[in-house]
Amino acid sequence: QVQLVESGGGLVQAGGSLRLSCAASGRTFSSPAMGWFRQAPGKERLFVAAISWRGGNTYYADSVKGRFTTSRDNAENTGYLQMSSLKPEDTAVYYCAAANSGSRWWLGQRGSYDYWGQGTQVTVSS
Repeated sequence: QVQLVESGGGLVQAGGSLRLSCAASGRTFSSPAMGWFRQAPGKERLFVAAISWRGGNTYYADSVKGRFTTSRDNAENTGYLQMSSLKPEDTAVYYCAAANSGSRWWLGQRGSYDYWGQGTQVTVSS
């Protein structure tokens, strides 16, 4: 099992920045990557970004490329999502997730992720 605890959400004005953190514990060595997803009210949960623990390879949804950056601290088993130039349409609950070993996690499909954080609200005001 992998446990994930998120922090860093909040309210920010359009054009501002926020950094989300996701601390992983448990059998973290069994997961090849950490993903980030978001879910707006009444909408499905969508892929935002992902990063491999080894190598730090990153992948992003087109909607956030150039504005969001994901990183990780292997020593601390913590992943980060730095969000800049935020827009009102970025408002959502953001989730981190641990990828299944052997999955094609970089494609951003929810089924490739076994464990999920509790979610943190990000609200961007116009």
